Amino acid sequence: MENTKRRFKAPNTYVIIFIMICLCALATWIVPAGEFDRVLNEATGRNVILPGSYHSVASNPVGIIGVFYAIEQGFIATADIIFFIIFAFSFVNMLMKNGTFDAMMGAIIRKTGSFNVQWLFVIIMFLFGVLGSTMGMSEETYGMYPVFIGMAAALGYDAIVGASIVYIGVQIGFASATLNPFTVGVANGIAQITMSQEMLIYRVVCFILFELVGVLYVWRYASKIKRDPTKGLLYGTPYANLGSGKTQEEMMATVVTTRHKLCALEFVITIGLLVWGVIAKGWYIDELAVLFLMAMVVVGITGGEGPNGIAMNLVDSAKGMMFGALIVGVSRGILITLQNGCIIDTILFAMSNVLNNVSGSVSAVLMVVVQNILNFFIPSGSGQAAVSMPIMAPLADLVGINRQVAVLAFSFGDGYSNMFWPSGVATACGLMGLPIDKWYKWIAPLFGILFAMQIVLIIVANMLFPVV
Repeated sequence: MENTKRRFKAPNTYVIIFIMICLCALATWIVPAGEFDRVLNEATGRNVILPGSYHSVASNPVGIIGVFYAIEQGFIATADIIFFIIFAFSFVNMLMKNGTFDAMMGAIIRKTGSFNVQWLFVIIMFLFGVLGSTMGMSEETYGMYPVFIGMAAALGYDAIVGASIVYIGVQIGFASATLNPFTVGVANGIAQITMSQEMLIYRVVCFILFELVGVLYVWRYASKIKRDPTKGLLYGTPYANLGSGKTQEEMMATVVTTRHKLCALEFVITIGLLVWGVIAKGWYIDELAVLFLMAMVVVGITGGEGPNGIAMNLVDSAKGMMFGALIVGVSRGILITLQNGCIIDTILFAMSNVLNNVSGSVSAVLMVVVQNILNFFIPSGSGQAAVSMPIMAPLADLVGINRQVAVLAFSFGDGYSNMFWPSGVATACGLMGLPIDKWYKWIAPLFGILFAMQIVLIIVANMLFPVV
């Protein structure tokens, strides 16, 4: 009788997230419920924790019905992001459908060569990093994923390379915040400090170092699969390409028509409006979703599509992105479960007690560790600042750490773990259209490197910026 071995098959992304929701629900039965009192910080306009106010509250464990309730509430809470993803992809999908994308890429490769395009990717990755570091851009780049995934596919790479140009670039910038108003700005306001010129220079140095590591990591992987596509983590999976599917040679052979030129111009104008709106007008998810939806209609008309064609493009785009869009809603169930169980403040209180018992550089390192862990429970950068900094700032005084170093530890811990914790990873995988286990296999070594750098750089910061 022939022996057969069953190969291990990684669980579906939805299964992994559901298991995590169940584990969080289980924690609500074990971890005591509690909360801090909160007061309005007039400097930032946000409700912040009142240190020393932690107290127990009535236990509210989450049961089976509560687990599914959290998933349903997750879809409601993330409806803006879900529709943003669909509308952004519908715009890009229209450019692919009418041939503009192929024509643009073919023209760029003919004029610059594929090798120079790779260097262009490096420049763009740094540019996204600068936008994340200074403006706090993050979710606003979701609409760029399909664009760069398609570009990467045309040059013989996979979805990981294309998406990483945007995602790794902007997330490293967001974490290595220099002027990021959503993290550094809020945290400094709550800590009641002003960033010194010396700290700003140090943050810029950190940003350059981190971004260089990210670029080299992506470049190394890209070069490996360029030589041998079978080495790619997505080789043989149905999620490897969200582009048009054409080869580099086929794109170079595409004839550029007047309609293509007009649609390309509209694409550039749309991206310009996106950047202007975010910088000058403070646009966020809702405004950007409307921008992409309107741009899809305009590009559809310019490209020769009638009303029916535009409507069907929206339907097809929704079908294509439903895997990722639904993940966003399901993954939010993790946070809602913890909130409903009233255990987030208890976890924060326990972490602060650990920090209160150590001193010096050890405290600075532990602050980074705590902020990384806390980001699992509070994925919002400004939200995490409002929750943690009222505790971390006075703790820094007690253990002899400059408050600027405490804020640096916060921005490190809040930002880099977005690439690892499921709250951020689930959304990224959904946008890229790949299983979550593939992403973890790709990101784990990079996250380990970046975490080690966080530790080293926070120790150096503690030495360079003593309490005055």
